[in-house]
Amino acid sequence: MSKFRQHFFVCINQRPPFAKPSCGPQNANQILMMLTEEVEKRGLQEEVRITGSACLGPCDEGPAMVVYPEGTWYQHVTPEDVAEIVESHILNDKPVDRLIYTWPQQA
Repeated sequence: MSKFRQHFFVCINQRPPFAKPSCGPQNANQILMMLTEEVEKRGLQEEVRITGSACLGPCDEGPAMVVYPEGTWYQHVTPEDVAEIVESHILNDKPVDRLIYTWPQQA
């Protein structure tokens, strides 16, 4: 059993210019920093873990984020979304519906 109630992975991958899209150039480091600061400010660092990660996969939908253990995926996250994610998802256990990423169905 994990020590943490939730673990947020924020993609901060940065590809070279002219490669396929990546989350890093889309304010991903700022999102990671803001999320970490907000969790610390609210004294939640013992129950919620925030980690920067390499590529999570849905590059065209970035910045991307995944939350475990429930496996909630977020897409197109902006710095302006961080407070809502903390308030809704972390404090009230309700994912932010408008940011939910749904993996495409395989044929």
